[in-house]
Amino acid sequence: MSFLSGFIAIIGSPNVGKSTLLNRIMGAKVAIVSPKPQTTRNRILGIYHGEGYQMVFMDTPGVHKTKTALHKSMVDSALAASQEVDLVLLMIEMGRPGDPEVESILRVLRKIRKPCLLAINKVDLGPKEQLLPIIEHFQHLYPFKAIVPVSALTGDGVDILMKELRSRLKPGPRFFPEGMETDQSEVFLISEIIREKIYYHTRQELPYSSAVTVEKIEEIPANDMLAIIASIHVERKSQRGILIGQGGRMIKAIGRSARLELEKRFGVKVFLDLTVKVERNWTRDTRALRRLGY
Repeated sequence: MSFLSGFIAIIGSPNVGKSTLLNRIMGAKVAIVSPKPQTTRNRILGIYHGEGYQMVFMDTPGVHKTKTALHKSMVDSALAASQEVDLVLLMIEMGRPGDPEVESILRVLRKIRKPCLLAINKVDLGPKEQLLPIIEHFQHLYPFKAIVPVSALTGDGVDILMKELRSRLKPGPRFFPEGMETDQSEVFLISEIIREKIYYHTRQELPYSSAVTVEKIEEIPANDMLAIIASIHVERKSQRGILIGQGGRMIKAIGRSARLELEKRFGVKVFLDLTVKVERNWTRDTRALRRLGY
């Protein structure tokens, strides 16, 4: 038998569970998640190794109406991914099947004509009798190769989805070596973990106005420790004050949460030094976006 492989883009509106599904498939955390929409900003690869096949999943930013240069970069990245892959997996949420962003995604899919499957997520949160009308609606809306109800959170239906995806792989090379889970660098993973903790600890617009850059990583073998120096960039001085918090409480809480997860990931003690810097209106400045990795 020849080896099977393929690239699969996971696309959809913000907060439908794309990153949660990718982490569920991988059995490990390769993409950050939070209850807030638009958490994912970059395309992230999750490399799934099966017996005689390899699926390369591409988690993408949620497709939404753009307001800033950052949002446009995110949406452009998501839509471009659908043109570069072998299969497209569109995700919707059972509780909001009429999401207006879905139609704009379908317009793109009709143009590129890639094989597309539909995953109806969060079926654990609603009555099952709602599923049939949703499935029938989307069967008439677009020629999906398969429509699979899933719960990315509990894992229900994910095995069926994986079988449907595998059945549509074609003979191809092993794109990545065995054991490799993602193509993201260590620096990127560290910055994403810190950014995830900002999402969990802060509210309103602050998470969306924050970016993280890793300035230095140093191994200290004598102490079995990893020293990390990173900067959090915000758009306004007032945001810097909120992020630091009274007596430094907020930045300490973010740092502690990030440090604990980094220690778990790397298996060593971590010293994490966080600095908050003001980068005025960086989400609207294309040069700043490039400098900060977007």
